[in-house]
Amino acid sequence: MAFKCISVEEAKALIDEGGITIADVRDAGAYAASNIGNAIHIQQNSIEEFLAATDKDQPLLVYCYHGHSSQGAADYFVNQGYEEVYSMDGGYEAWRLKY
Repeated sequence: MAFKCISVEEAKALIDEGGITIADVRDAGAYAASNIGNAIHIQQNSIEEFLAATDKDQPLLVYCYHGHSSQGAADYFVNQGYEEVYSMDGGYEAWRLKY
C-alpha cells in the first residue's frame, strides 16, 4: 500500500471524524508557533518514540510546510507498517490560509 495525498478539506474531514493520528514534521520553531490541534511534533530524534507509541492500524495524517517533505515522511511511515497514511497537499500553509 502507498500513502494518499489529500487536500486540506479532506484532512479536516478526517480530523473531524476523529480516530486519526496527526504528525507535524516541520521544525520545532514552526510547530511551537502554530500547529493543527492534537498534532504530534516529529523530528529525527523523536521518530523511534513516535513509532513505538502510535497505533499502526489507526489512520495517520502527515503534514509539513507546503506538502512536499510530508510525502517522503508518509512513504517512510507506510514502509514502517502503517496501514492508512495521508500526506496533506499544501501543508500547514494551505491549512492556515483555509482555517
